[in-house]
Amino acid sequence: MRVDLFDFDLPQERIALEPVRPRDSARMLHVGKNSISDRHVHDLPEILRPGDLLVLNDTKVIPAQLKGIRRARATGGGGDVEIDVTLHKDLSNNRWRAFVRPAKRLREEDQLYFGDGFSAGVEARIDAEAILEFDSGDIPFGEALARAGVMPLPPYIARKRKVETVDDERYQTVYAQEDGSVAAPTAGLHFTDELFSALDDTKVGCAMITLHVGAGTFLPVAVDDTADHKMHSEWGEITAAQAAQINQTKEKGGRIVAVGTTSLRLLESATDENGIVQPFVKETDIFITPGYRFKAVDMLMTNFHLPRSTLFMLVCAFAGTEKMKVAYAHAVEGHYRFYSYGDACLLERGNE
Repeated sequence: MRVDLFDFDLPQERIALEPVRPRDSARMLHVGKNSISDRHVHDLPEILRPGDLLVLNDTKVIPAQLKGIRRARATGGGGDVEIDVTLHKDLSNNRWRAFVRPAKRLREEDQLYFGDGFSAGVEARIDAEAILEFDSGDIPFGEALARAGVMPLPPYIARKRKVETVDDERYQTVYAQEDGSVAAPTAGLHFTDELFSALDDTKVGCAMITLHVGAGTFLPVAVDDTADHKMHSEWGEITAAQAAQINQTKEKGGRIVAVGTTSLRLLESATDENGIVQPFVKETDIFITPGYRFKAVDMLMTNFHLPRSTLFMLVCAFAGTEKMKVAYAHAVEGHYRFYSYGDACLLERGNE
């Protein structure tokens, strides 16, 4: 499938650099089977039905952006070099796969220093990526990372403004529990305690599952055909109790509403051909494009995505390509705010 089928014009001024306050006051475009309507996130209790189940991703974003120094080598390589590091995949035992810049200034066995006794050895370098083994001395790795790292805001925000202390709170869902993501499950950023209370009052349930979001999800598609694109894998977990809650909702006629493409991708990875969600504890690299047959999810709440991205392909697969192009054109014309700190869509599953 040609990647250019998923292109669209997006004025730069539609890209949100700051979130709205309160979180649930964000606008929300409701894309039904035969209609498009302008709503707000706090309208969810009016739109959803008693017995529906929201499935949210409770992953927690870690401060995955680091600035380090590669010291001058004894032979060749010049003097000290500043290195930007973005962690994106935990390989266990303090080993991480990371994007590094400038990658050409690194080679195997180099050492990077981040201050306060926090360092990393370069185990391998693969193009713009490296495998780094961290040493934090007597300090736990998570504590050392919290001291040295900053929130990994998406490049289209970080290029236009500095990461601020307030982003530590803003770029995290209010229900985040499990450390491990290097990007936020951004649809969840719109939820507040007050919204959860209103949903509970209207008998809409919630289930928390975990997918640790890797930066690979948001990488641009650099090929002309979707068949040639390789997705990075991400670790996810759905417990037996969570799977049972989701399956019982479906059996009783409730709709499964995935909050975010990460929740949707994990649910679809864990669902068998009979539509039964199974317990799941492993990695997934599922790549959803038009033609995919959805097995678990009835509705999807998500933000507005980049042109030619795997996430825009996913929403086209879910609601229909032509319908989503019409919806996005409506959003651009109506001054909706795009991307991670932007507004939301609520999509009903189409027939594509």
